[in-house]
Amino acid sequence: MGKKTIRVVSSGLFALLLSTNARADFADDAGMGTATVLANVVYMPTKIVYAALGGITGGFAYLLTGGNYTAAERVWTPSLGGNYVLNPAHLRGQEQIYFSGPLQEQQRTIR
Repeated sequence: MGKKTIRVVSSGLFALLLSTNARADFADDAGMGTATVLANVVYMPTKIVYAALGGITGGFAYLLTGGNYTAAERVWTPSLGGNYVLNPAHLRGQEQIYFSGPLQEQQRTIR
């Protein structure tokens, strides 16, 4: 094969590679991954602070009500439940983001 033939074949393969969806999928996945990381930079510390404060508040509720676990659980369940990390499906709207966990009454009605 001559140099001209090699150039034509390699140019054709290069054009074929550019026209495939693989490149578009990669760019979309890379962009969504970057957006997910940036969203988690804000979301995760906020959720952790919310959970920590809820855990402490629930502990105080338990102590101040004389060991009433139900009172503490009504604080702990929403604050400690939910998603701690976002993923691309959350940002695409394919999965719902739960910042707070549901209360026991809500869980009974969902089931």
